[in-house]
Amino acid sequence: MMYPFMQLNDGTEIVHSEMLPEGKVKVYIETPDATDCFHSAECFLPGYQWKNISGYGEREIQYFQSILESCAHLIIEFSQHGGLENAAGF
Repeated sequence: MMYPFMQLNDGTEIVHSEMLPEGKVKVYIETPDATDCFHSAECFLPGYQWKNISGYGEREIQYFQSILESCAHLIIEFSQHGGLENAAGF
């Protein structure tokens, strides 16, 4: 299951999985694009392992990396409690 985490001003969605059996969390990033439909990438925390990058350049990945570095602790915590909404008691 994937849980919503953040939406950026340009429509980019950042979602994350529950804590996976090997102690990792999959973060999926997707941006709508008029030409390609969507650009997307996966990053596995806590090691920041990027996979399946489609449509993003190095500069964009660095930008997303900085976002994830600033909030990875929250994503990892939320992944163990059913996402932000469940962790916050909504």
